[in-house]
Amino acid sequence: MLEKYEKLQKTLDFLQKRMTIKPQTAIVLGSGLGGLTKSMEIVDEIPYAEIPNFPVSTVKGHKGTLIFGRIHGVDVVVLNGRFHYYEGYPMETVTYPEMVFAGLGVKTLILSNAAGGMNPTFKVGDIMVIRDHINFFGTNPLLGPNDDNLGPRFPNMSEVYSHRLIKLAHQKAKEQNIHLQEGVYIGVTGPCFETPAEYKAYYLLGADAVGMSTVPEAIVGAYRGMEIFALSVITDLGVVGQIMEATHEEVLEAAHSAEPKMIKLIYEMMPEL
Repeated sequence: MLEKYEKLQKTLDFLQKRMTIKPQTAIVLGSGLGGLTKSMEIVDEIPYAEIPNFPVSTVKGHKGTLIFGRIHGVDVVVLNGRFHYYEGYPMETVTYPEMVFAGLGVKTLILSNAAGGMNPTFKVGDIMVIRDHINFFGTNPLLGPNDDNLGPRFPNMSEVYSHRLIKLAHQKAKEQNIHLQEGVYIGVTGPCFETPAEYKAYYLLGADAVGMSTVPEAIVGAYRGMEIFALSVITDLGVVGQIMEATHEEVLEAAHSAEPKMIKLIYEMMPEL
């Protein structure tokens, strides 16, 4: 436990010396969604490799920098490239940025991802607001000894994704003429894309979209008391009878095509977070 504290404190000490703003909001950019950085005022951008004890993203489409800046006048810290369980990282590493964000005083966590859609009303390019999730990773980032100073041993997960922010998203989407879907996201280990039988099973479980991230980050964010909002870009379909043969390149292309809508939505939401 002490070793974890020392590791985290070293990261925080380094970042706090670099910080000239006080971000209350953190944003995690998913596959192909790095364009949000083009709409922000960048104050400082730090490669992960320069941050003590920070992991390094290995996935194409994930740049690998921590950015301090402003979006629509709001101070933010942006994780430009996340860490995935399928890369071989333990859950503690996958969710390390969320522990760092909490240590920096962040109160609101925005997560984004690319996902396969199982809901028959979805189409490629849709944006889905996540209202709830199913943890299908077979593990949990909170396993092990608990420090009650960080969060409760048995955190309440009845409202992981803020009802207030979901309502705000729908309001801003309507004002900007952006079509939003809403649904349940199931998080799986990857790195394989799903079989037709898996898509069917996940839909029967109650999921509308499936992906390989977000759930562990949301669990730790909720554990640390953050208000959470999350979006999925539907980049391929796993609807029964409409299974797409997806490649990572096609997923990135679909994510890029939906990117302007997501950026506009987050930009409009920022002042009211």
